[in-house]
Amino acid sequence: LAQGFGTQRPVFFHTPTVMYEDESIYKIIPPEVMPVQKPPMYRSQHRGTVPPSSSTFGLAQTSRPGVTNMQGDSDAPKGSNHVYKKPKATFGPAPGSTRTDPGQILLRGSKAPQVESLGAMRQKNPEQLQPSSLKHKVKPPVPASTEKPIMNLVTAKDFITANAVENILAAPKKVTRDAKDYLHKADYGKVPGYLQRIKADINEEYEFIRAMQEQEVAQQGNMRVLSDDERGAMIEGLKARWEHVNTDYQSSTHITKLDTVGKVRRKEQYESTLAQIEKDIEKLNRKYIFVDNDQYGGDMMMG
Repeated sequence: LAQGFGTQRPVFFHTPTVMYEDESIYKIIPPEVMPVQKPPMYRSQHRGTVPPSSSTFGLAQTSRPGVTNMQGDSDAPKGSNHVYKKPKATFGPAPGSTRTDPGQILLRGSKAPQVESLGAMRQKNPEQLQPSSLKHKVKPPVPASTEKPIMNLVTAKDFITANAVENILAAPKKVTRDAKDYLHKADYGKVPGYLQRIKADINEEYEFIRAMQEQEVAQQGNMRVLSDDERGAMIEGLKARWEHVNTDYQSSTHITKLDTVGKVRRKEQYESTLAQIEKDIEKLNRKYIFVDNDQYGGDMMMG
């Protein structure tokens, strides 16, 4: 009985039952196995070597029609090169038949013909060692050690006079028709065309540079150098302007909280005006300042 909280209930335990159906006293001696009798192998009453009737086999790459043995002959036609049986035509070569033997490897030079040695060639075929043709000698042979030069040969011929006489009496050479006469060319004595083009390009560049120089001189004709008095007056005016703007700017620097758009814009305007005045004063401090006489106070050129 299992103890519960105030109640008692019976508890049952289930034990599985093992059944041994294969075990039996009658099965102690195994029964005899009866051999299965196979039916006889089927053998067709027709011969396997008989060509099939109305067959399409063995007609690839031939000049025969699409069907053979329409009459159903039991023997293959004689004197014909078209045989319906071909080796390896259906399943290909047997597996492993094309595998190379690892013991018979291809050695170096085994396929190339063996060259006989020089000694063997001299014994068997000495005529093949003879050259087919001898090269013509350009230089004369070196004199032999036994050969003696001819000594004490003196001539009374004046070679200078003889050469002059031969050249004077020599007939002029005939000019062939194929020789070109460069003196009668169409462009003989004229400047080549490519030189004319180059000269034209150079002249155009010179004209362009000359026009730019004339334009620059014309612009500088109305320019003059700003005097020291005028420059000093302009610097003093810019300083006074800077003092006035700076005073207005310092009066609003105590405002730390820029809560409106107007305050922000006013502060940025003061700062940009002061920076521009300082740049103008720095430009006026240069040595040479060119101004236009027609438009005084306009653009200035700093030098």
